[in-house]
Amino acid sequence: MPITAPIRKRIQILKKEYDVLRKDKESLLIMIDEVEIVESVYNSNAIENSTLTLKETEKILLEMEVSRDVSLREVFEAKNLARVTEYMRGKAGQQELTKEFILLLHQMLISNINDSMAGRFRNKGEYVRVGSYIAPAPEHVERMIDESLSLYHSDLESHVVDKIAKFHLDFERIHPFIDGNGRIGRVIMNYQFLQSDFPGLIIRNKEKKYYYQAFKDFEQSKTSKEMERVVALALMESLHKRLAYLKGEQIMPLAEYTKKRKESAPAVLNAARRQNIPAFREKGIWKIGTSAL
Repeated sequence: MPITAPIRKRIQILKKEYDVLRKDKESLLIMIDEVEIVESVYNSNAIENSTLTLKETEKILLEMEVSRDVSLREVFEAKNLARVTEYMRGKAGQQELTKEFILLLHQMLISNINDSMAGRFRNKGEYVRVGSYIAPAPEHVERMIDESLSLYHSDLESHVVDKIAKFHLDFERIHPFIDGNGRIGRVIMNYQFLQSDFPGLIIRNKEKKYYYQAFKDFEQSKTSKEMERVVALALMESLHKRLAYLKGEQIMPLAEYTKKRKESAPAVLNAARRQNIPAFREKGIWKIGTSAL
């Protein structure tokens, strides 16, 4: 089910403004991307039940000492995902999304965590499940990935959000790897947006109940509506953030904006979550540009 016409229109307007304002400001957008890596890594790992906090993730990526004992696996999960994210962003204009590229990303992600499974699809006898869902048998994985990639690349009519949301649902339904499926799936999603000339986005741990619900909806009734909504909101938030910086706006906490507007805090927060105001998060804190006043 495609995203609604009003959401499609809002994304179209934001993208048009983004394309105009970003000319000659590539260095600023690169800075935003680089600063965002910590947040992206933290949220993606947290969705997979990593115990690392945002601050701990930042310290690990900056090679600083963490105040408590954390597992070596979680350290490598953070470092590897950051490396994959940086590599993926550098390749967006050069490398088509292929099965071989996906395997390379997985190799980078799982390296030093479990090298025996890194960079390969599940072998015979390697079954996986997510909750009560049992993924397809390993002998079907490669064919199903090929089919999903073929459908994605041949779809020239669907809106970018619909296409990418559907591919993400298909990819996670296949669950081609023993480990790392969710993190690689979200990396691929960002790669697809970058290749479509959009900024990357963050699926946040705080919204993972809606993200998980999207998979349940797809499994039970084959509808992709909830995933499209989750992705569309994350994309609009990413665009709002970049537009605020591209315009050179002063950035204020949403709490300050609420006081200045003399509005109800719950109402303003709800508007931010629905992206009805140009709000965005930095390190988990809702913010907004002063032009919104």
